[in-house]
Amino acid sequence: MEKTIYKVIGLMSGTSLDGLDIAYCHFILENKNWKFKLIECKSVSYSAKLEAQLKNAINLSVQELQQLNVEYGAYLGSEVKAFITKFSLEVDFIASHGHTVLHQPQKGFTLQIGSGQEIAIASGVKIISDFRKKDVAFGGQGAPLVPVGDKHLFGQYIACLNLGGIANISFNADGQRIAFDIGIANMLLNHLANKVGKSFDTSGKIAANGQVNEAVLSQLNSLSYFDLPYPKSLGYEWFVSKVLPLIEASNLSVEDLMATSVEHEAIQIGRVLVNNINGNGEVLITGGGAFNTFLIDRIKFYTPSKLSIIIPDSSIIEFKESIIFGFMGVLRERNEPNCLKSVTGASVDVSGGEYFMPL
Repeated sequence: MEKTIYKVIGLMSGTSLDGLDIAYCHFILENKNWKFKLIECKSVSYSAKLEAQLKNAINLSVQELQQLNVEYGAYLGSEVKAFITKFSLEVDFIASHGHTVLHQPQKGFTLQIGSGQEIAIASGVKIISDFRKKDVAFGGQGAPLVPVGDKHLFGQYIACLNLGGIANISFNADGQRIAFDIGIANMLLNHLANKVGKSFDTSGKIAANGQVNEAVLSQLNSLSYFDLPYPKSLGYEWFVSKVLPLIEASNLSVEDLMATSVEHEAIQIGRVLVNNINGNGEVLITGGGAFNTFLIDRIKFYTPSKLSIIIPDSSIIEFKESIIFGFMGVLRERNEPNCLKSVTGASVDVSGGEYFMPL
């Protein structure tokens, strides 16, 4: 008899480095349609040491990176073990995204650390991880991954916009799911907030007190990535090599840099909405940026009037990605596609993810 209920934990660590998201969900298949119930969820902030290690991971030697991979996997396993114990959960498996250190699909590789074997041993539960590699091996971007969940779990929206470290969008076009990274989001805003001793800009208050600098805004908007056709995706390397030099070369205050960055992000998001979304409908916004009311206001300013911006309740804002990674694990368990070629540009749809057992 076909299994129709899956009890799964999804783990997500985003490029914004704001911590680990853990979501325990039930995924139910009814009449060939999927629905989910978010049962328990938790966000775990990283220690200053771990955040610094993850941020610097791109600069580590091979040996150091392997060690961090093992240590971070053990950390993930211990956190999810405590989560399972606290809520006395019955879990079929854990689906872990890991933390992206390198993402260069044009060169045929992508790397998410957080050893699946270490998670399995520490948690005592079967693990599915490394969701991106198979798609990249078939010529895809390996990103974005969440559109398969947008399609099956959030299909009532004309588009899904995620404002994490990177902003990405997902929508239907000509009967296919299309998605791509729009540009930088919280990765830049959090970097600027760090300069004044804050983890992030609460509600966009710092940005709201700044003035947009037209010269820096023009430089940001002129980056070549924005004119590339999709499929396309971004990684931390692009932020370091292309965005940071423009920011660091200016003599602007943090407030003005923040205001300019928000305007840049809103312009690029608005441009994508104008050029790609046909018809009337609702755009769902999730990710940490959904809490930045100033950013949302600027996005609304550039959004066509035919579209309505929807901000869901906080649990969906914060945990949508970890929910969807849990769902990707379900599709992998069923050997059904969880990476879509229409999104990534791969030669085939693939069912990505590698298994690791606790024993």
